[in-house]
Amino acid sequence: MELTHFDENGNARMVDVGEKEVTKRIAVAEGKIVVCKNVYDAIKNKEIKKGDVLTVATTAGIMGVKKNFEIIPMCHILNITNAKIEWEINDTANEEGLYEIKCICTVKCEGKTGVEMEALTGVSVALLTVYDMVKAIDKTMVIKDINLIEKDGGKSGHYVKS
Repeated sequence: MELTHFDENGNARMVDVGEKEVTKRIAVAEGKIVVCKNVYDAIKNKEIKKGDVLTVATTAGIMGVKKNFEIIPMCHILNITNAKIEWEINDTANEEGLYEIKCICTVKCEGKTGVEMEALTGVSVALLTVYDMVKAIDKTMVIKDINLIEKDGGKSGHYVKS
């Protein structure tokens, strides 16, 4: 497989998408933050002085989607048509007594390149915002399993993580 972000001399470059067709693009990414019971309860009961953690993190995740091209050097500026952050809160502790909060980011556009990086950035920024807002309670939280779970549009077609 050819790596498209390198020129013939191995130098990094932005891919020229000028000749590509405009298609509808969608990408869905997810990730988790693992927290202790005190953090979980504070988030769920909206007891953080900085504000409603998941509402603020949702806004931050959408902002991350929109600013992805400023963070990841070879990404294009895209006309995002929709960015959505959703949360799944597991009320059952794992075997270590910790709780998982899952973030799902869905990004859409009509363009010449995909929105996978935007979706991954949205999840990452949203989860980092959760960490930032509750770190005064517990700094042992773990952000994990950030990955692309689906994408569609463009030459490579439809992908769903198995």
